[in-house]
Amino acid sequence: MDQVAMVFLNGEYLPLEDAKIPVLDRGFIFGDGVYEVVPVYSKVAFRLDEHLARLERSLAAVGIRNPYTREQWRGFVEGIVARQSFEDQAVYFQVTRGVAKRDHAFPKNAQPTVFMMSNPLVPPAPAVVEAGAAAITAQDNRWHRCDIKSISLIGNVLLRQLSAEADATETILFRDGKLTVASASNVFMVKDGVIYSPPKNELIMPGITYDVVVELARANKMPLEFDAI
Repeated sequence: MDQVAMVFLNGEYLPLEDAKIPVLDRGFIFGDGVYEVVPVYSKVAFRLDEHLARLERSLAAVGIRNPYTREQWRGFVEGIVARQSFEDQAVYFQVTRGVAKRDHAFPKNAQPTVFMMSNPLVPPAPAVVEAGAAAITAQDNRWHRCDIKSISLIGNVLLRQLSAEADATETILFRDGKLTVASASNVFMVKDGVIYSPPKNELIMPGITYDVVVELARANKMPLEFDAI
Protein backbone atom coordinates (compact mmCIF):
# COMPACT_ATOMS: atom_id res chain seq x y z
CA MET A 1 0.00 0.00 0.00
CA ASP A 2 1.19 3.55 -0.74
CA GLN A 3 2.46 5.29 2.41
CA VAL A 4 0.02 8.14 1.61
CA ALA A 5 -2.84 6.01 0.34
CA MET A 6 -5.77 8.25 1.26
CA VAL A 7 -5.93 12.04 1.45
CA PHE A 8 -8.57 14.68 2.21
CA LEU A 9 -9.49 17.37 -0.30
CA ASN A 10 -12.31 19.88 0.18
CA GLY A 11 -14.52 17.68 2.33
CA GLU A 12 -13.81 14.37 0.62
CA TYR A 13 -11.48 11.45 1.40
CA LEU A 14 -10.00 9.96 -1.75
CA PRO A 15 -6.92 8.12 -3.06
CA LEU A 16 -3.87 10.34 -3.46
CA GLU A 17 -3.69 9.73 -7.21
CA ASP A 18 -7.27 11.02 -7.60
CA ALA A 19 -6.68 14.30 -5.76
CA LYS A 20 -6.55 17.23 -8.20
CA ILE A 21 -6.16 20.98 -7.55
CA PRO A 22 -6.70 23.61 -10.31
CA VAL A 23 -3.57 25.35 -11.58
CA LEU A 24 -5.11 28.75 -10.78
CA ASP A 25 -5.29 27.93 -7.09
CA ARG A 26 -3.60 30.81 -5.27
CA GLY A 27 -1.57 28.36 -3.22
CA PHE A 28 0.07 27.20 -6.46
CA ILE A 29 0.37 30.66 -8.03
CA PHE A 30 1.34 32.77 -4.99
CA GLY A 31 1.97 30.42 -2.07
CA ASP A 32 -1.12 32.13 -0.63
CA GLY A 33 -2.12 29.87 2.23
CA VAL A 34 -1.26 28.50 5.65
CA TYR A 35 -0.55 25.03 6.98
CA GLU A 36 -0.17 22.84 10.06
CA VAL A 37 1.64 19.60 10.87
CA VAL A 38 0.29 17.47 13.72
CA PRO A 39 2.23 14.52 15.16
CA VAL A 40 0.18 11.41 15.88
CA TYR A 41 1.16 8.68 18.34
CA SER A 42 -0.70 5.35 18.36
CA LYS A 43 -3.32 7.02 16.14
CA VAL A 44 -3.97 9.81 18.66
CA ALA A 45 -3.22 13.36 17.49
CA PHE A 46 -0.87 15.17 19.88
CA ARG A 47 -2.12 18.53 21.19
CA LEU A 48 -4.62 18.79 18.37
CA ASP A 49 -6.52 21.73 19.87
CA GLU A 50 -3.30 23.75 20.15
CA HIS A 51 -2.50 23.06 16.50
CA LEU A 52 -6.01 24.00 15.43
CA ALA A 53 -5.85 27.21 17.48
CA ARG A 54 -2.59 28.11 15.72
CA LEU A 55 -4.22 27.36 12.36
CA GLU A 56 -7.06 29.71 13.26
CA ARG A 57 -4.57 32.46 14.17
CA SER A 58 -2.67 32.00 10.90
CA LEU A 59 -5.88 32.11 8.85
CA ALA A 60 -7.01 35.27 10.62
CA ALA A 61 -3.59 36.90 10.16
CA VAL A 62 -3.67 36.46 6.37
CA GLY A 63 -7.40 37.11 5.95
CA ILE A 64 -8.44 33.65 4.73
CA ARG A 65 -11.90 32.56 5.81
CA ASN A 66 -11.81 29.49 8.03
CA PRO A 67 -14.00 27.02 6.11
CA TYR A 68 -14.67 24.68 9.05
CA THR A 69 -15.49 24.76 12.73
CA ARG A 70 -13.02 23.47 15.31
CA GLU A 71 -15.13 20.34 15.73
CA GLN A 72 -15.19 19.72 11.97
CA TRP A 73 -11.42 20.12 11.75
CA ARG A 74 -10.99 17.67 14.59
CA GLY A 75 -13.18 15.14 12.83
CA PHE A 76 -11.31 15.48 9.53
CA VAL A 77 -7.94 14.96 11.21
CA GLU A 78 -9.23 11.92 13.06
CA GLY A 79 -10.68 10.65 9.78
CA ILE A 80 -7.41 10.89 7.86
CA VAL A 81 -5.53 9.25 10.74
CA ALA A 82 -7.98 6.34 10.84
CA ARG A 83 -7.58 5.74 7.10
CA GLN A 84 -3.82 5.12 7.30
CA SER A 85 -2.27 1.76 8.14
CA PHE A 86 0.56 3.13 10.30
CA GLU A 87 0.20 4.01 14.00
CA ASP A 88 2.57 6.98 14.37
CA GLN A 89 1.92 9.68 11.80
CA ALA A 90 2.60 13.25 10.75
CA VAL A 91 -0.62 14.84 9.50
CA TYR A 92 -0.04 17.76 7.13
CA PHE A 93 -2.90 20.05 6.15
CA GLN A 94 -3.07 23.37 4.37
CA VAL A 95 -5.68 25.97 3.51
CA THR A 96 -5.21 28.24 0.50
CA ARG A 97 -7.25 31.27 -0.51
CA GLY A 98 -8.73 29.22 -3.34
CA VAL A 99 -9.03 29.42 -7.13
CA ALA A 100 -9.21 32.80 -8.86
CA LYS A 101 -7.70 34.76 -11.75
CA ARG A 102 -4.10 35.80 -11.16
CA ASP A 103 -4.24 39.07 -9.22
CA HIS A 104 -2.39 39.93 -6.02
CA ALA A 105 -5.50 41.47 -4.44
CA PHE A 106 -7.80 39.11 -2.55
CA PRO A 107 -10.55 37.62 -4.74
CA LYS A 108 -14.07 38.38 -3.58
CA ASN A 109 -15.78 35.01 -3.93
CA ALA A 110 -13.08 32.34 -3.97
CA GLN A 111 -13.66 29.29 -1.78
CA PRO A 112 -10.68 28.16 0.34
CA THR A 113 -8.98 24.96 -0.79
CA VAL A 114 -8.32 22.46 2.01
CA PHE A 115 -5.87 19.58 1.55
CA MET A 116 -4.78 17.04 4.15
CA MET A 117 -2.50 14.00 4.08
CA SER A 118 -0.60 11.82 6.53
CA ASN A 119 2.83 10.20 6.41
CA PRO A 120 4.59 7.82 8.80
CA LEU A 121 6.20 9.69 11.69
CA VAL A 122 9.85 8.69 11.61
CA PRO A 123 11.66 9.00 14.97
CA PRO A 124 15.23 10.29 15.16
CA ALA A 125 17.89 7.67 14.56
CA PRO A 126 19.35 6.19 17.78
CA ALA A 127 22.77 7.60 16.87
CA VAL A 128 21.30 11.11 16.70
CA VAL A 129 19.57 10.70 20.06
CA GLU A 130 22.79 9.41 21.60
CA ALA A 131 25.36 11.73 20.04
CA GLY A 132 23.33 14.72 18.89
CA ALA A 133 22.79 16.23 15.46
CA ALA A 134 25.13 18.39 13.42
CA ALA A 135 24.03 21.94 12.66
CA ILE A 136 25.36 24.95 10.80
CA THR A 137 24.56 28.64 11.27
CA ALA A 138 23.28 31.20 8.78
CA GLN A 139 21.79 34.66 8.55
CA ASP A 140 18.02 34.67 9.07
CA ASN A 141 16.78 36.16 5.79
CA ARG A 142 13.13 35.11 6.08
CA TRP A 143 10.27 37.63 6.09
CA HIS A 144 9.20 39.41 9.29
CA ARG A 145 5.97 37.49 9.97
CA CYS A 146 7.43 34.12 10.84
CA ASP A 147 4.70 33.72 13.48
CA ILE A 148 2.32 32.97 10.58
CA LYS A 149 2.59 29.36 9.44
CA SER A 150 2.61 30.28 5.76
CA ILE A 151 3.03 27.79 2.92
CA SER A 152 5.44 30.31 1.34
CA LEU A 153 8.54 28.50 2.59
CA ILE A 154 11.25 29.26 0.03
CA GLY A 155 13.39 30.87 2.76
CA ASN A 156 13.22 27.72 4.87
CA VAL A 157 13.83 25.54 1.81
CA LEU A 158 17.03 27.39 0.94
CA LEU A 159 18.24 27.30 4.54
CA ARG A 160 17.52 23.60 4.87
CA GLN A 161 19.40 22.99 1.64
CA LEU A 162 22.43 24.71 3.16
CA SER A 163 22.47 22.17 5.98
CA ALA A 164 21.91 19.27 3.57
CA GLU A 165 24.90 20.35 1.49
CA ALA A 166 26.97 20.52 4.68
CA ASP A 167 25.82 17.03 5.79
CA ALA A 168 24.12 18.64 8.78
CA THR A 169 20.64 18.18 10.20
CA GLU A 170 19.65 21.81 10.76
CA THR A 171 20.54 25.43 10.08
CA ILE A 172 20.46 27.65 13.17
CA LEU A 173 19.51 31.22 12.32
CA PHE A 174 20.71 34.61 13.54
CA ARG A 175 19.26 38.03 12.76
CA ASP A 176 21.27 41.13 13.64
CA GLY A 177 23.57 38.94 15.70
CA LYS A 178 20.74 37.43 17.79
CA LEU A 179 19.49 33.84 17.74
CA THR A 180 15.99 33.37 16.32
CA VAL A 181 15.20 29.75 15.37
CA ALA A 182 16.41 26.95 13.13
CA SER A 183 15.12 26.37 9.61
CA ALA A 184 12.41 23.98 10.86
CA SER A 185 12.83 23.97 14.65
CA ASN A 186 12.69 26.11 17.75
CA VAL A 187 16.02 26.38 19.58
CA PHE A 188 16.82 26.03 23.29
CA MET A 189 20.26 26.39 24.86
CA VAL A 190 21.42 25.02 28.21
CA LYS A 191 24.21 26.79 30.09
CA ASP A 192 25.16 26.38 33.76
CA GLY A 193 21.94 24.49 34.43
CA VAL A 194 19.70 27.21 32.96
CA ILE A 195 17.55 26.71 29.84
CA TYR A 196 17.62 29.73 27.54
CA SER A 197 15.44 30.50 24.54
CA PRO A 198 14.52 33.60 22.54
CA PRO A 199 11.09 34.94 23.53
CA LYS A 200 8.18 34.42 21.16
CA ASN A 201 7.71 37.25 18.69
CA GLU A 202 6.95 37.81 15.00
CA LEU A 203 10.36 36.36 14.03
CA ILE A 204 9.74 33.02 15.74
CA MET A 205 7.16 30.37 14.94
CA PRO A 206 5.06 29.77 18.10
CA GLY A 207 5.92 26.08 18.23
CA ILE A 208 3.73 23.58 20.06
CA THR A 209 6.89 21.64 20.95
CA TYR A 210 8.32 24.91 22.31
CA ASP A 211 5.36 25.12 24.70
CA VAL A 212 5.74 21.47 25.74
CA VAL A 213 9.44 21.96 26.55
CA VAL A 214 8.57 25.02 28.66
CA GLU A 215 5.79 23.14 30.48
CA LEU A 216 8.06 20.17 31.25
CA ALA A 217 10.89 22.40 32.43
CA ARG A 218 8.60 24.31 34.78
CA ALA A 219 6.98 21.12 36.06
CA ASN A 220 10.45 19.82 36.94
CA LYS A 221 11.55 23.12 38.54
CA MET A 222 14.21 23.74 35.92
CA PRO A 223 15.24 27.40 35.56
CA LEU A 224 14.16 29.10 32.33
CA GLU A 225 15.13 32.41 30.82
CA PHE A 226 13.57 34.01 27.73
CA ASP A 227 15.83 36.67 26.33
CA ALA A 228 17.88 37.62 23.30
CA ILE A 229 20.79 35.22 22.83
